Amino acid sequence: MTNGILPDREIAALFETGAIAAPRPRDGDQIQPASLDLRLGATAYRVRASFLPGQGQPVQAKLDRFGLHAIDLTSGAVLETGCVYLVPLLESLALPADLSAAANPKSSTGRLDVFTRVITDGAQEFDKIPQGYKGPLYIEISPRTFPVVVRTGSRLNQIRFRRGMAGLDEAALLALNAAERLVDRDDANISGGGVALSIDLAGDASGLVGYRGKRHTGVVDVDRRGAYAVAEFWEPIHRSGAGELVLDPDEFYILVSKEAVHVPPDFAAEMTPFDPLVGEFRVHYAGFFDPGFGHSKAGGTGSRAVLEVRSHEVPFILEDGQIVGRLAYEQMAAPPGRLYGADLASNYQAQGLKLSKHFV
Repeated sequence: MTNGILPDREIAALFETGAIAAPRPRDGDQIQPASLDLRLGATAYRVRASFLPGQGQPVQAKLDRFGLHAIDLTSGAVLETGCVYLVPLLESLALPADLSAAANPKSSTGRLDVFTRVITDGAQEFDKIPQGYKGPLYIEISPRTFPVVVRTGSRLNQIRFRRGMAGLDEAALLALNAAERLVDRDDANISGGGVALSIDLAGDASGLVGYRGKRHTGVVDVDRRGAYAVAEFWEPIHRSGAGELVLDPDEFYILVSKEAVHVPPDFAAEMTPFDPLVGEFRVHYAGFFDPGFGHSKAGGTGSRAVLEVRSHEVPFILEDGQIVGRLAYEQMAAPPGRLYGADLASNYQAQGLKLSKHFV
């Protein structure tokens, strides 16, 4: 079998072999070109603090120690900002020995500033599932800016399955960029295992460069599209004369890359969420880029990376064109049956600066 990220049809086959199991049938649109959306189970547990179970330890043992109370999600419930919740997911795994997996928030989750991480029994790291793992999956959820309504079956994060080593080294990235043009600039910065992305603080024709999340808003139902007015939740940010933006600590910003990004059909990509070499701030929660993102034949010409930015501890000045992160590319084990974009009516193909699908 070929090494790489598993495409949609191989993910579907994992259900058939029992490597992925769930107590109810999967949703018709649950499988993406290179990932699977994971669904919340019936109960959320408010916990005192985030935790990892540790080697050889089940999550339930820590939940018994640190759990505060249980919340029924079957009819929907509000998860409050500043709180940490743990939810067993509907999906469980019995991976073969040659498969590992990694998880990330979905794009819409990240753009709501809902911090999520997947943990497993025996986990010593978040969002990483080792080869051959057999057992349940749990998601840690912590809304940071807006309180959210979730329910059983809500999909806040996604998982990607990997066979062997799939990452491209610098030489392979340089060759791929020469053949496919991964960003729309001739002087692409390819180093440190990825393609550099910079921040656009020039803005559009109106001077809009981004949004800052408001505090003390109403709730956002994660399963409702186009239901909320932008002005009730977001403060627009316009271009300054100097092309700078001061990030206030613990404020949440939606910004956009200066470069348009291209992920060819035989590849997937992931953005580094935090790079201390470029600054003490997080630039992305939802780091997966599916095959076909920004691909012209999938209607993606000009797709830019939307950045979910939060500064840590200290104010930080961003300048127009400053490098803020890197995009690492991985080989697919096989091309997916459908590409991100036109084939799937994807929410964020051909995007510029764009809030999550919940806002109009």
